[in-house]
Amino acid sequence: MRTPPPAKRAPWTKVFCFFFSKKKNLFFFEKKNQKTFASPEARPRRARLSAAALLCVLATSAQAGPPFRTDDPEPVDLGHYEINIFSIGAQAANSWVTSLPTYELNYGAAPNLQLHILLPVDAANPARGTSGLGLGDLELGAKYRFVTPGDDDWFPQAGVFPQLELPTGNTKLGFATGNTQLFLPLWLQKDWGSWTAYGGGGYWINPGPGNRNYSFTGAALWRKITDSLNIGVELFHQTNAGRLSPESTGFNLGLTHDFSAQWHLLASAGEGVQNRTLTNQASYFLGIQITF
Repeated sequence: MRTPPPAKRAPWTKVFCFFFSKKKNLFFFEKKNQKTFASPEARPRRARLSAAALLCVLATSAQAGPPFRTDDPEPVDLGHYEINIFSIGAQAANSWVTSLPTYELNYGAAPNLQLHILLPVDAANPARGTSGLGLGDLELGAKYRFVTPGDDDWFPQAGVFPQLELPTGNTKLGFATGNTQLFLPLWLQKDWGSWTAYGGGGYWINPGPGNRNYSFTGAALWRKITDSLNIGVELFHQTNAGRLSPESTGFNLGLTHDFSAQWHLLASAGEGVQNRTLTNQASYFLGIQITF
């Protein structure tokens, strides 16, 4: 659900690396743990599982409808802009991956059509391995609402929102797979009184060694508490994305608050209930949305 304008530990050594990666042409910061292993194959399976699972959490969270992982079919109004600046993060197997921050721009390019671009700056703090800061994958997308019901119609809004993940992310730090990915979702939404419900799902085309295509489904329910405050809950499920990313189910609680017609607060927090230790012991979203 978007917030429209009213118009509508581990011990560390003292070894730091701060350099420009010629291979990826990407800037990043790296800090190594005392227990860093020579290769991914030498690391414990648990650590590799959590790294891959956390990458999936960030991928699906970034492409979602802030502040939830589930999106809605409602595009930005024609000629209007929506800017989201936010941090998302998740913990699994005593490792953290977070974005610091992610930048997202949405533009209403035509009636019922929204163009989308997103670029995250990610950070990792694994229990074992390399900690650092680097770019994530560049995301491009277009949301199109093909069903727009009237106020008295019983059927919901419906829209598609294909998104392309370009391999600009830092693979050394585990922020990307190094492959182009494609997400093909369908989203529905129904509003009545002070309530809004939306949900749906889609299919991820996820190439690469050890990866597999997977699906994501979710549903969210929001209630308007005051003219400026909304609270909501979300349930979601993601199938197995590869041998290192097990199936997962989880929930989030969220809120949005309008400071003004242009400035909005978006926040949520939750955890997993399936394969929790390996996929989502805790996760959060915190961001500012600017609409004009």
